[in-house]
Amino acid sequence: MPEPTAHVDYHGRPTLRLASDSLWLDVLAAGGPRIVRLGLTGSAANLLAETPDLGWETPNGRYDLLGGHRLWFAPEDPDAVAVPDADGLAIDRLPGGIRLSGRVEPGTGIVRSIEIELDLVNPSFTVRHELLNRGPDPLELAPWSITQLPLGGRALLPQRRAAPGHRVRPNRNLVLWPYTTWDDRRIMVQDGLVVVSAAPGDDLKLGCFTDRGWVAYVRDGVALIRRFEPAIGERHPDLECNTETYCGRHYLELEVLGPLRTVPPGASTCLVERWEARRIEEQHADELELAAELSLPLDAPSERTA
Repeated sequence: MPEPTAHVDYHGRPTLRLASDSLWLDVLAAGGPRIVRLGLTGSAANLLAETPDLGWETPNGRYDLLGGHRLWFAPEDPDAVAVPDADGLAIDRLPGGIRLSGRVEPGTGIVRSIEIELDLVNPSFTVRHELLNRGPDPLELAPWSITQLPLGGRALLPQRRAAPGHRVRPNRNLVLWPYTTWDDRRIMVQDGLVVVSAAPGDDLKLGCFTDRGWVAYVRDGVALIRRFEPAIGERHPDLECNTETYCGRHYLELEVLGPLRTVPPGASTCLVERWEARRIEEQHADELELAAELSLPLDAPSERTA
């Protein structure tokens, strides 16, 4: 893979660019770890949201939201997880990509890192999120990757479809946060799929556990698909959710969570995703038809044409 190169800054912050023949992405070069831009080759459009003016005060200083993609951890404690990350980044160049590691964080002793490896053939890349415990005590937590996306699209969270026959135990969940109402017209529930339209409005957040292994965001004829291995049978935060989405007045967040695990000092827990970006036709009869297309990975052409 070509070496990452210095690129134009991101709202005053230096960046590095990684690029293949199919896509490009920018990461912060001095803070984070953060992915702040992502696009298809031949287009300057950023598929991720840019929110440089949003943020809030924390016990450790102001946390800048910035936009793009960040690594969080659950269960969510705002004072522990929102640690300002404008400096202290370590960068390791790898044979197939780059590794971005933050500093040891106050309070928890956690070190967050994001490792990126580009696929040189397909418009895709692997993202490995790691939480390393450098503190003195074991921590129970789950890795939680959050991607901010611009309004105007729709988030797709696949679920199992109903099956015939009488079974006595449930096999699906749909979780709402206290500020979310069922009356919100941005929420559309179908058999096998939950869709959230990314229109500005009151705060909305919902989550579910999916064993389908992917979530997606579709906007302006481009689909961003995030694939992961579901940790079936393991405990998860937020009433057993491994996928969540939030929508407010400025952006939508699409989120993936790993299982809750006890991490001893010196150990780590990881969440690995494969991201794909592809152009799509917008004439699908319904969202389920689109979901069926997106469920097939880029490297399975025989399945898509069967």
